[in-house]
Amino acid sequence: MTATSDAPPRQLAPLNPIQQLKAGHLPRRLVQLYVGLTLYGASMGLMIQGNLGLDPWDVFHSGITKHLPLSFGTVVIAMSFVVLLAWIPLRQWPGLGTISNAIVIGLVTDLTLATVDRPDALWLRIVFMLSGVVLNALAGALYIGAQFGPGPRDGLMTGLVRRTGLSVRLVRTSLELTVLATGFLLGGSIGVGTVVYALSIGPLVHILLPIFTVRLKRE
Repeated sequence: MTATSDAPPRQLAPLNPIQQLKAGHLPRRLVQLYVGLTLYGASMGLMIQGNLGLDPWDVFHSGITKHLPLSFGTVVIAMSFVVLLAWIPLRQWPGLGTISNAIVIGLVTDLTLATVDRPDALWLRIVFMLSGVVLNALAGALYIGAQFGPGPRDGLMTGLVRRTGLSVRLVRTSLELTVLATGFLLGGSIGVGTVVYALSIGPLVHILLPIFTVRLKRE
């Protein structure tokens, strides 16, 4: 769930939570936010049911489910709030989108897993995986473009970049390699889908984000 890191930032306004609510186009932005978060959770569910590998953070989440009697979505929600604790020393302020991200995505992922069966046919599993990646990019562009604040994991990355002075590339790579390695050691699902996601999510969001970024009054 780190779609912002490869996205072009030029249209995204640096607003605090109050400014986000006063920046105009509120009905459209709220609808776009929650449609995006819903689709994001559904995309994660499709990738899980495709069983061909997950993105680095979800490898970590799936690894945790192997050791705790918790659903995947519950782990996503719990880890979102754990990550938000790291925002405190980074002096990051969560927005409506941040808190919504922490809750909605996990709930929708569990709903998708409960309603969509895992296919047996390899070609259908590939369709699930590829659909999940594309839908994930579209969903990320929608909720990020609504401009209600970054998700917990995105905000951790941007906060570390701001506080350490290191590059986005270095901080993102370090975070994702860390969670990927930890998830792998915990037994998380790694496969071709992990590689496909890593190679395609940045370019896809780079294309889609400008289309769905809502221009605000401050701009």
